[in-house]
Amino acid sequence: MSDARHSVLNGGCTPRTVTRRCPAKLNLSLAVLDRRADGFHAIESLIVPIDLADTLTVQTGGEPGIRLVIRCEGPRAAALASDVPVDETNLVVRAAAAVAHEAGIEPALDIDLVKVIPSQAGLGGGSSDAAAMLLAATEIWNLDWPLERLGMIAARLGSDVPWFLKSVPAVVGGRGEVITPVIALPSPPLFAVVVCPPTGLSTASVYKACKPDRRRTGEALLLADALARDDIVAVKPLMHNALESAARTLSPDIDRLLGDIAEAGGPTPRLTGSGSACFTLCRTKAQAETVALRLRELVDDGAPRWPAVFTVQLG
Repeated sequence: MSDARHSVLNGGCTPRTVTRRCPAKLNLSLAVLDRRADGFHAIESLIVPIDLADTLTVQTGGEPGIRLVIRCEGPRAAALASDVPVDETNLVVRAAAAVAHEAGIEPALDIDLVKVIPSQAGLGGGSSDAAAMLLAATEIWNLDWPLERLGMIAARLGSDVPWFLKSVPAVVGGRGEVITPVIALPSPPLFAVVVCPPTGLSTASVYKACKPDRRRTGEALLLADALARDDIVAVKPLMHNALESAARTLSPDIDRLLGDIAEAGGPTPRLTGSGSACFTLCRTKAQAETVALRLRELVDDGAPRWPAVFTVQLG
């Protein structure tokens, strides 16, 4: 592990420990339908959780304050260490402070966050961590709050945070707060290969460069239905990402990565979220491992071309 860092706010509480898993996500489709008057974009996306995850451990009863320690593991750990903020702008700290403020609690929290999910990758790591913190806070402080109340706080923290409160396959609309769970995954489960370029992408920059298209309305539900029926012929044209063109323009790595995934045998490679991570769905774990191995074997000047290659299971 590398890079232990702290951030502090004021408060106090009784000793107790809660640990929560913070899964990453894939956008199997992502339509950008319109630009909203509030500055956000109206989207429609089929989102599924994957088993790549951070781990959040929260302990109460120490000195007054919210103290966050971040440790990084796995591929791109060095990049994670420099990308993730450690002050009050960190979503985990903001989530803890928001619940404490609304509950009228003076917090005393020690938070340990083990980061595995690469940042600026479109995998939702920061949003997942924030949602886990919201849930951990209600558990650790014995708050009998309905999920809808947490959802309102989550929406203020970020567009992806409300979905992570449940982390189930769902069609997400609005700016991310309208969530319709679906039976989107076939049985046996699908696997995926997820690859992160050396550099990330700014979500705001990618959205600013995209072109909304209302004609994609309704396709996320069609994709969910096709996946549930295991109709691969119908699935392929419905898997799309409206942000992919903008991401390709902003990062030359995206074009090269999508091409390498296809050459490695990965069907229908796509960008997830606003990038920079890309993925390909595979029917079996063996197929995914074969694609991943081929990508890990690519070398430039003696160094791995794609140092962060993950084999994951959906669901």
